[in-house]
Amino acid sequence: MASPLYLPLILLIIPLMITTAQNTPSPGYYPSSRVSSIGFGQGYSNLWGPQHQRVEQGTVTIWLDRSSGSGYKSLQPYRSGYFGAAIKLQPGYTAGVITSFYLSNNEAHPGDHDEIDIEFLGTTPDKPYTLQTNVYIRGSGDRNIIGREMKFHLWFDPTQDFHDYAILWTPSEIIFLVDDVPIRRYPRKSDATFPLRPMWVYGSIWDASSWATEDGKYKADYNYQPFIGRYKNFKIGGCTADRPASCSPPSASPSGSGGLSQQQSSVMEWVQRNYLVYDYCRDGKRDHTQTPEC
Repeated sequence: MASPLYLPLILLIIPLMITTAQNTPSPGYYPSSRVSSIGFGQGYSNLWGPQHQRVEQGTVTIWLDRSSGSGYKSLQPYRSGYFGAAIKLQPGYTAGVITSFYLSNNEAHPGDHDEIDIEFLGTTPDKPYTLQTNVYIRGSGDRNIIGREMKFHLWFDPTQDFHDYAILWTPSEIIFLVDDVPIRRYPRKSDATFPLRPMWVYGSIWDASSWATEDGKYKADYNYQPFIGRYKNFKIGGCTADRPASCSPPSASPSGSGGLSQQQSSVMEWVQRNYLVYDYCRDGKRDHTQTPEC
């Protein structure tokens, strides 16, 4: 039995352990468990920078140095589905560097494409990574289009281990998930504000010094090269573009009918209350006539 001298210390430690263990509320349902993992070659192939891409024991490593970055692309286009990967980011100085996992049809519709993004914005060692989610509808991504950015810090260090990141895109909504925790739901409020054309799935690492870190304040510094992104546990559960209309994608919720359960919604509210750092709908400098869904 602990002596009375040590009891106050023990009582201090126990609540701290409980708080840490219970830091992330449970979403109650895990959509990733409904989708089987696939090998990289079963769903993807190199798109660019093959000399900066390596596949070993189920893990794909891509890297950026002064000469090139790298990217990969799904073998097929999809019109809906669950798309996920476990990703581990590089620690240290990564300012200006984007590590991404996203859907796009830019190659089919250059200058007029749709896109659903998960982008990790590189940072300086004293600040956390920012996870940016974005939705483009018929835009080029060249700042002349309408971004729908929501940015988050994470409740863990994404450089210490692999974590699961996923996009669930259905005909009625887009849900972004981190370790099965929904962080953002983008419902289809009109055809004009929702991506409806088939898209491919991509991953990439590249230099976005002009805007990635604090609006371009900090640039990529190649004294710290190579910048590395690691991906594994790939999951695709979706309807390819050539599947019949009866094909339906997985659901994010246990009801199977779309939307989120009450518990999932509560967890999403917890994330947005504690970790949301930018919401385009709340940006007073934006012209919200261009984003009627707000």
